Amino acid sequence: MTGPAHHAPQGFRNPHDPTVRTLRDVWRWRRESTPAPWPAWIEDAPQPPPPRAGADRIAATFIGHASFLVQVGGRCVLLDPVWSRRASPLPFAGPKRVRAPGQPLAALPGCDLLLVSHNHYDHLDLPTLRAVRRRWAPPAVTGLDNARHLAKAGIRGARELDWWDGAEVAGLRVTYVPAQHFSARTPWDRNRSLWGGFVLEAPGACVYFAGDSGWCPWFAEIGRRFPRIDLALLPIGAYAPRFFMRTQHMDPDEAVMAHRALGARRSIGMHFGTFAGLTDEPIEEPEAWLARARAAQGVAADAFTTLPFGATLEMPLRG
Repeated sequence: MTGPAHHAPQGFRNPHDPTVRTLRDVWRWRRESTPAPWPAWIEDAPQPPPPRAGADRIAATFIGHASFLVQVGGRCVLLDPVWSRRASPLPFAGPKRVRAPGQPLAALPGCDLLLVSHNHYDHLDLPTLRAVRRRWAPPAVTGLDNARHLAKAGIRGARELDWWDGAEVAGLRVTYVPAQHFSARTPWDRNRSLWGGFVLEAPGACVYFAGDSGWCPWFAEIGRRFPRIDLALLPIGAYAPRFFMRTQHMDPDEAVMAHRALGARRSIGMHFGTFAGLTDEPIEEPEAWLARARAAQGVAADAFTTLPFGATLEMPLRG
């Protein structure tokens, strides 16, 4: 499952499961949907700003949803940053925050590199990207045919990578790796841009960020190619209803399977509890289900956890 199998005549496809959801599927979801009510707002306990970590440590700060600041090799890396009130092209409609970003941009110790996994609005947010450019003007890496979106935020010259392509950027080795997902920003550009995740490598350190993905054989392949993953950031939410979401979003059982397939030293759950309207499951269910899935699959409690919003996990490098 390598090479051009994911390239299509007018964009890209999923070699593992090429199912494409149709408008009929969307109508069925909306017609049969009984979404769990979410709170209008959650006030999280404030967390201390993340300090600048040295090259001898890995640090991950959970901003919310799929947004992280990861520090590896002494570099600060922003992953899929979204600070906006809505994950939507419209300021008055679409998935809306029920909690503030875990840290303000101004509290971060820097941004040496910007990574954007794919073009969905809950991962590629133009107002946030403009703010990141104004504050730090970092180099950027993304998947094929996504640089044009970043350019709308004034980020010129973003490095585009195909699956398994790597580049040396900001003193780190960045590899763009496969995911089971899709792309679209309008009704007319579905799968024209590539989706994927990232592996970040520095001396003695390896971090994997999945972006968005359904369960698929790619996790085992990533684990084979990168056999010393210290930290994996894996989605655990936006899985309901399963008939609609299965090919694009893992549930917690599948996320724990992915953790095991990767052989990761530790994993952190993401993609939950932030934007109302993205999914039908109750806001508290992903974390509770993760605990059950971890126990059922014999994974230690501290091997796959979530972080409080705004909190930072620090890890020493392997001995």
